[in-house]
Amino acid sequence: MRQKKSQEQSVLSGNIQINKNSYTVKINKPVVVNWLRQVANHHGKKIEDLEYNFMSDEELLVYNIEYLGHDNYTDIITFDISENECINGSILISIDRIKENAKAYKCSQTKELMRVMAHGLLHLIGFKDKSINQQKEMRAEEDNALYLYEKLKSST
Repeated sequence: MRQKKSQEQSVLSGNIQINKNSYTVKINKPVVVNWLRQVANHHGKKIEDLEYNFMSDEELLVYNIEYLGHDNYTDIITFDISENECINGSILISIDRIKENAKAYKCSQTKELMRVMAHGLLHLIGFKDKSINQQKEMRAEEDNALYLYEKLKSST
């Protein structure tokens, strides 16, 4: 019985892994993990197992070609392996694209990284971004997530 309770607690708390590899990424990991959980909870979801991997453009390009058949750089690829109502997935993020996007959108690299991290999680929650209306909804949800992140960050 004790083991079952432990497994239930694990599902409720969820495993969130952030692999920075050799990249210097300035984030407060406990705040980011709490934030991701709250974004999921806001949408009625629980994170069971979620992994973020930061890499270069060239590294992500290999995945983009192999798994999606796209021969171009991208900022994020999301692999959804959920089998139930809990979120299970792996998110690959190009730090090179984050830096370029931050310059293009005139925002900090941290803000752009949080936007892209939220974007991947929102895909796992069920949001799409193929149509113009879906893109508008996704951007609004990203903005909501960023607002929550700023609120959590300032309270620590």
